[in-house]
Amino acid sequence: MVKQIKNILVPLDGSKNSIRGLDQAILFARQSHGTITGFYVKKYPAVFVLHPLGFLGVDLTKETKKILGFAKVRAAKKGILFKGTSLKGADPGFDIVKFAHNKKNKIDLIVIGARGLGSVKEVFFGGVSNYVVHKSKIPVVIVK
Repeated sequence: MVKQIKNILVPLDGSKNSIRGLDQAILFARQSHGTITGFYVKKYPAVFVLHPLGFLGVDLTKETKKILGFAKVRAAKKGILFKGTSLKGADPGFDIVKFAHNKKNKIDLIVIGARGLGSVKEVFFGGVSNYVVHKSKIPVVIVK
């Protein structure tokens, strides 16, 4: 039995490749009558993430609203329901996989854009997408 794709997770960072991932997720959602969950992770050094005072006045509201708002409008133009969520973390790849594996989020597929930046092992994908494809137990589509 083939599992239906009802909820697609799309990590977004505002890059052209993440938008290409969103566009591919929109196509999948249209074909499967599914929805999209946009996930924005702002990477911070662990010292800031774990600092007892929090993020020391760093406010991501404006940046988060811009990226997730753009994605919501883009999906809505194609008739796709989009919900966005964000997180401040030290390791975006880990945070994406953790969010996707959380049963309450009911993620069926991850569609992620690849930047292709980084070390030799990341030449074909990107650091975050490489981590996600190797650690996720949920199917992953990488869009380049």
